[in-house]
Amino acid sequence: MQRLNFPEFDFRIEVREQKKFIFDKIRKKFIPLTPEEWVRQHCIEYLIQFLQFPITLLAVERKINTLNLNKRFDIVAFNSKGEPEILIECKAPEVTLNSNTLMQIAVYNKTIHSGKLWITNGINHYWFQKTESGLTPSNFPHLQ
Repeated sequence: MQRLNFPEFDFRIEVREQKKFIFDKIRKKFIPLTPEEWVRQHCIEYLIQFLQFPITLLAVERKINTLNLNKRFDIVAFNSKGEPEILIECKAPEVTLNSNTLMQIAVYNKTIHSGKLWITNGINHYWFQKTESGLTPSNFPHLQ
């Protein structure tokens, strides 16, 4: 898989019938290793190893209903009170992050109500803070 703009992590990868699968610690199962899943698993490891989120406070690919549409968010990291702290939208490395990506995560956040948003394609990372006036770009020193 493509080298991403993350620290190196060790992953459990298996090959089954000529397809690669990666073990997801949160969902506790092997998931097909797509470029987007590669990014998602790096985000999970980053949250655990660098931001010290316990596995029990992370949710991955869960259904939500927002604006009367059934959607799936990529990752939500919760604080110790069970409140959403970071909503993360992952894209494959070849996907350009743009205003559509930001709009997607902003729509999801109408339901989730997270104070911080992170959009990433594994190469580029953009952080936003929810403020009274909307979303404000935020520096995140670990991945700049």
